[in-house]
Amino acid sequence: QVQLVESGGGLVQAGGSLRLSCAASGRTFSYDYMGWFRQAPGKEREFVAAIRWSGGSTYYSDSVKGRITISRDNAKNTVFLQMNSLKPEETAVYYCAARTIVGGTLFSPAYYPYWGPGTQVTVSS
Repeated sequence: QVQLVESGGGLVQAGGSLRLSCAASGRTFSYDYMGWFRQAPGKEREFVAAIRWSGGSTYYSDSVKGRITISRDNAKNTVFLQMNSLKPEETAVYYCAARTIVGGTLFSPAYYPYWGPGTQVTVSS
């Protein structure tokens, strides 16, 4: 099993920044990718960004490219999500997730077996 715990959420004004962290523990050798997703009330969970542990390749949704950066600290088994120029419509619960290299698109939450409990991000206008 892999345990994931997010932190760093909070309230920020539009145009502001937040940095989310996701600490992994347990069988950390059993996954290859870490991703961030978000879910607003009444909406589906959507992909934000992902990173591959080996090599550090990154992937972003078109809506966040240029404003949001995913990074990792392998020694600490931690993934970060630096979010800049935040918009009110990005208010959501942000989740980190982990998956192996095998099977399914990176952009669907269905292919991530491990999830954290989420952290609330609220962007005020």
